[in-house]
Amino acid sequence: MTRRRRQLVHEKVRVVNRLQSDLQALCPGLVAITGDVDNLWFLSFLTCRDELTKLAGLQRKSLLKIRGVGQNYADIIEAWQKQAQFAPEAAWAGHMILEDAQRILELMAQLKRLEAQIEQDAEHSEMAQRLRSIPGFGSICSAELAGEIGTVERFPSEASLALYLGLAALDNSSGTYRGSKSPRQVNTRAKAAMMTAGARHYAHVPSSKAYYDKKRAEGKSHNQAVRALGRQLVRVIWSLFKQGRNYEIR
Repeated sequence: MTRRRRQLVHEKVRVVNRLQSDLQALCPGLVAITGDVDNLWFLSFLTCRDELTKLAGLQRKSLLKIRGVGQNYADIIEAWQKQAQFAPEAAWAGHMILEDAQRILELMAQLKRLEAQIEQDAEHSEMAQRLRSIPGFGSICSAELAGEIGTVERFPSEASLALYLGLAALDNSSGTYRGSKSPRQVNTRAKAAMMTAGARHYAHVPSSKAYYDKKRAEGKSHNQAVRALGRQLVRVIWSLFKQGRNYEIR
């Protein structure tokens, strides 16, 4: 289920980017009324008529019937309507924008249902609940990691687990040369979940924040610092699994 969710998230990103680009080309003023084109109220507004150009003629009473559109958003839309302009291509390309907006709404609904099911099933996973005890590790990230790791018995050491999660490098030294290289056998889904969880984790734990700040002071980028923190967290996770206990801030 977590793999299915990640696929849907990637699809949603692609459709949102395409919608943003097409809207910018056909009606840039319409894009300007929202910070994000995947806002629920904006998508509901886009899909309330069967033609893009009809949005410029909606009356206020019709606007207020749209899901998520209140008085403030109605004012914003009416201000746009007074100077609304559409490219000539809107006559034949507008329906593609409406189709993409509808697809995003469908994906949002699918993700909501799937995430609810993942959270429900994760309650019966000891590994997911143990990961969930770590500050910053949300229910979805914990469930995804539990699903991708499966069981720690697969790994002979915490170092091999770190390699699998993409948070450790292989030694590539030769002669007087000292260096490392990225391992090929990395679970990219688990790595993405660890990077997300690690970025949230240091905001909740002072000692982890201090470690992150130390790496940044050494000249590391944000992702490099989070990856280094993630390597430390793998040691913690390994200990939690082996000792059969939850995370504690001491």
